[in-house]
Amino acid sequence: MSMVRPPALERAPGQARFPWSHVAGYALSIVLTLAAFWAVLGHALPTKPLLAGILLLAVLQILVQLVFFMHVGQDSKPRYHLWLFSVAMFFFVVFVVSSMWILTFNTPIS
Repeated sequence: MSMVRPPALERAPGQARFPWSHVAGYALSIVLTLAAFWAVLGHALPTKPLLAGILLLAVLQILVQLVFFMHVGQDSKPRYHLWLFSVAMFFFVVFVVSSMWILTFNTPIS
């Protein structure tokens, strides 16, 4: 015997499902933020390992934001958006690293 679902539980055609991926992304973002906050506030590690840990948590946070909220890499359509994003990240890394080089060594890049 098949079970009949009440009309209140059935979705209308075209009606969106509940965004579980957004909820999971939000929960991961909160966990990563609280982990970084706890590490700094509690002086969990010495300075250099603490900075490395915070950097790791920041990179994980970026990946969570890109995958769960911006849906990077989840389309089956042309991948030029992903390539453009990759090029933009490359230039961002080049700018940040070169700025850190100049600030650290106080020498111009020639």
